[in-house]
Amino acid sequence: MADVTVYYDASCPLCRREIALYRGRAEADFVDVSDPRNVPPDLSAEAAMARFHVRSAGRLLSGAAAFAALWRVTRGLRLLGRVAGLPGVRHGLEVAYRGFLLVRPTIQRGARRALCEAGTCR
Repeated sequence: MADVTVYYDASCPLCRREIALYRGRAEADFVDVSDPRNVPPDLSAEAAMARFHVRSAGRLLSGAAAFAALWRVTRGLRLLGRVAGLPGVRHGLEVAYRGFLLVRPTIQRGARRALCEAGTCR
């Protein structure tokens, strides 16, 4: 079992696509939190669906800190993960991530629409 667990929203086409990039390259377990039964006790279902979360070395991280932890255990991204974990860098990435969260619903709708037009709605 990996020391890193990634909690992601498999109901989101954008999220599924990103997680597919990590599978096989990351030394991590992946848990779909779109099913509330998979949400760990120290994380609410609402929080799990609202932000990206990773458990690393027993600590629950979210946002930029979670991405940095995942990148540190992903082949080809380990250096990026170390740099992203630096305090000033992590803060800048967190600000960017919060900005992304504002436009995420619009991107998700577009991705779902594109999948439906291709005949692969989910």
